Amino acid sequence: MNHIRRLRFETGEMTQQALATAAGVTRQTINSIEGGKYSPSLELAFKIALVLGKPIEQVFEYVSTS
Repeated sequence: MNHIRRLRFETGEMTQQALATAAGVTRQTINSIEGGKYSPSLELAFKIALVLGKPIEQVFEYVSTS
């Protein structure tokens, strides 16, 4: 689970494209991560958190599926 969408809007309504550009990925990647269809690498997760100005644990949350 992640809070990227909410945090983007709290950060001056940042677009998916702006976040993607800052993190060095495509908008489609950000869209897939936000939608829970894709789990980012640890490096990308840290980059996203850095761009959003939040600790990684405020951006991403582990939810066990078992």
